[in-house]
Amino acid sequence: MGTGEHKQTAPGHLDIGVLSISTTRSLAEDKSGHWISRQSKKEGHRVMCHRVIPDDATIIAETVREVLRDLSPHVLLLTGGTGISPRDVTIEAVRPLLSKELTAFAVLFTQLSFEEIDSAALLSRAMAGIIDNAVVFCMPGS
Repeated sequence: MGTGEHKQTAPGHLDIGVLSISTTRSLAEDKSGHWISRQSKKEGHRVMCHRVIPDDATIIAETVREVLRDLSPHVLLLTGGTGISPRDVTIEAVRPLLSKELTAFAVLFTQLSFEEIDSAALLSRAMAGIIDNAVVFCMPGS
């Protein structure tokens, strides 16, 4: 199936889950998560959940599995915990859950980040892939 056929059969509106990874922020202080939710709704998508969870690999993996099992979103967006400090474990928690990794996402994300923040883009990480029937994106929180 070509890209044209994919676009014709793709749903017009998606069910989206948003998970912000932070040990220091609350839901009220979650600027990135609120921005993602607003933009998703503005584009006509349904935000099924928006949660803030701590930088803990076990909690991240369990929450991802729980949201996918209980809510069945088309897309799960994780923001935060993708840097290079020891506490940044989002990618390490999610990668083992993937059935397929969408490797081009990280490259494209880095390219776009480089255009905006120059060489600081090299200190950030992004990843995307498939878990069950959902597309999961791990992105920086800033």
